[in-house]
Amino acid sequence: MSISCFNALLLSSCLYLSACNSTVREPPPLTLANHPSFNRINVETEQDIFKLDKTITSQLDAHLTSKRSAHYLANSILSFLLKNGDSSLTYQSGATLSASQTYANLNANCLSLSILAYSLADYLGIKARFQKVHIPEYWAMNKGVNLLTGHINLSIDNALMQTIPATMVYQRDKQLTIDFDPNIRKQRFKTSPLSKEFVTAMFYNNKGALALVNKNYNLAYSYFSAAVEAAPLYSGGWGNLGIVFRQLNYLKEAEQAYNYALLLDKNNHTAIGNLAVLYTLSNRAKQGQQMLKQLNKKRQANPYYHISLGNSELALKNYSQAIKHFKSAYKIDAKLHESHFGLARAYYFTGNIKQATHYMRLAGINAEFNYDKARYRNKLNALKNATALLNH
Repeated sequence: MSISCFNALLLSSCLYLSACNSTVREPPPLTLANHPSFNRINVETEQDIFKLDKTITSQLDAHLTSKRSAHYLANSILSFLLKNGDSSLTYQSGATLSASQTYANLNANCLSLSILAYSLADYLGIKARFQKVHIPEYWAMNKGVNLLTGHINLSIDNALMQTIPATMVYQRDKQLTIDFDPNIRKQRFKTSPLSKEFVTAMFYNNKGALALVNKNYNLAYSYFSAAVEAAPLYSGGWGNLGIVFRQLNYLKEAEQAYNYALLLDKNNHTAIGNLAVLYTLSNRAKQGQQMLKQLNKKRQANPYYHISLGNSELALKNYSQAIKHFKSAYKIDAKLHESHFGLARAYYFTGNIKQATHYMRLAGINAEFNYDKARYRNKLNALKNATALLNH
């Protein structure tokens, strides 16, 4: 798939975090959030997102016998979640849920789990704050749309402690950090604080992304508009609002949204890529291709970029090109299970069951999450059964 096509539907979803620029003096173009061609639909309020129902607070009160140190309470929050959920509590991609909804379905994405943990901490009177985790660009594909993902966690102020027994809690400086992703906990990426308003905007951004994938444009527009209204300096929200406009051929409005996203964050690569695609649709193809070439050059060292390109080629049934991209990712980082899984799929579709089995086994070995390991194990068993039938 060409670079231009890859970026055409690139969407800032599932926690795409953009740094805000406090020096921006141009007022946000909030008129874009009230375009006459769309019917705004009521969405969840911030209170709806963070509210804990009485069942949760009653169970939490029963779980905690005393209010002691922040360290004790942080571990107690996780203990409470595990007690009422199951031992596989970890980040999983999926629907973005409010705090109360997440409690009912604890195997949720990191935004939902962090919102729940924040609300529990707030109920207990603990000072907690959200943090952006500065991870490399990472994409997931949903119904043919590339979704750019990110990650947040929760920080709790705390005095210096000695040992932290909970596997999801670690200490940095004078703070405890609750993080639901084992990869993040291992690598300790740089973090920066996020306001509750920004997290609310990201909640809307995720919900809008799902609506856009399902081509529910009024709902997508409603969520993205809510995002930029909740946090006008949130670059990702403006970028996604631009995507809705572009999909419905409102190119002038799309360009305005993309440009404001880049005014807030010049390193918003998603907005750059989508703006470049827009240029190719409005008689500025040369300028757009130059932007895409520069962006492609910046992303060459990122294995997830090659994986996303491989997934795009798989969707187009260009299996030989997909294999090239997955192998490029493998050369950069041999431990990523996504590249092994991509190779397994590509070889399977070409009829090479032996290679498909080999890479599916490697995917399982390198996977971090139990549900990924189980998924690869099931697929590997299916491949082995298929091989046995062929040999028979």
